[in-house]
Amino acid sequence: MATILVVDDELGIRALLSEILTDEGHTIELAENAAQARVLRERLRPDLVLLDIWMPDVDGVTLLKEWNGSGQLTMPVIMMSGHGTIDTAVEATKFGATAFLEKPITLQKLLRAVEQALVKTAPPRPAAPVVGLPTGYTRTEPPRLAPSIGLVPAPLVITSNALASEQSFELDRPLREARDAFEKSYFEFHLAKENGSMTRVAEKTGLERTHLYRKLKQLGVDLSRNKRGNGI
Repeated sequence: MATILVVDDELGIRALLSEILTDEGHTIELAENAAQARVLRERLRPDLVLLDIWMPDVDGVTLLKEWNGSGQLTMPVIMMSGHGTIDTAVEATKFGATAFLEKPITLQKLLRAVEQALVKTAPPRPAAPVVGLPTGYTRTEPPRLAPSIGLVPAPLVITSNALASEQSFELDRPLREARDAFEKSYFEFHLAKENGSMTRVAEKTGLERTHLYRKLKQLGVDLSRNKRGNGI
């Protein structure tokens, strides 16, 4: 997840964007003018900036030019405006903006623009080495399961290669408890896989966001651990 600086002189816009992006697992900082934006950009070095064009002191394009000219445009910048024109968008792109969002901003366009901007600037991830196998060797034989010994049922073990995690489920327990344990691990798996994005987890699991929130709360899923900075 990323640290995102939202720069807009409208309190309602700042609050709305902060709520949406925080829900997606990002850390959000807010500025209402160019002066505050300069200070926060220098102190936080954000991963992304959402910058309004029309502000009372210094407009967004001027601030973008300033950062570009002084070598401070080290992060992607998405411009926003409710009165933008094609010429304005072209000018902003010429001075380093990665995208232009027209107000009112829809949820889908916002999340798509943020995701694309962050993906473009993310460093390539090295491939994880395969431990215990010679170079160029691929094991094709499936692992053999050891037989269960005794009368107590062996735990059901589910392993996810994508997340390098393993979950065990005791089958010798009431059905409701076993089902709740499985569902909790199921949702924790998808939260981790989607980096805490409630929107993408809702899409993957086929649940409405409101229903998903209630379900996670009922199961006791800790949402805070999936967020950056909280230790979604």
